[in-house]
Amino acid sequence: MKLYHGSMDVVIKPEIIKPNRTLDFGRGFYTTTDIVQAQRWVKLRIGNQDNSVGFINIYEYKPSKELKVRTFRSANNSWVDFVHHNRTSLNYEHNYDIVKGPVANDNVYLSFNLYESGIISKSELITRLKSYKLVDRILFHTEASLKCLTFVGYKEVKL
Repeated sequence: MKLYHGSMDVVIKPEIIKPNRTLDFGRGFYTTTDIVQAQRWVKLRIGNQDNSVGFINIYEYKPSKELKVRTFRSANNSWVDFVHHNRTSLNYEHNYDIVKGPVANDNVYLSFNLYESGIISKSELITRLKSYKLVDRILFHTEASLKCLTFVGYKEVKL
């Protein structure tokens, strides 16, 4: 399976870097099966950093039966709880090597913020999420999980 990682750099050897902010699935190396989504991430970074070029890094993913994988097939109660724990605590740790599930786009972030602020309920959040087209995100959370990825190339992205 091909996976994509949008970045300002060519990333031949992915690394697990502890973030300075909370992320939906926790610390790790984020990828997607959707090349268009990876391109959006790059263009967002180009716009924010006033650079003119970024990269979609391409990897071949070969699953390992030895790893603990958590898969969220949709934005459901379990997904909301998992993302909420990760987003509200920089030190929250889970014990999965790989986490797969929907990615929160701008509309989802807005709705999720309303939920976290107590303005809407979890059931209202999930109802809203069903109306959004969600793409996937695959997090490689451990060093062992990174061994499942093989760099195969990159595509340059310009504005």
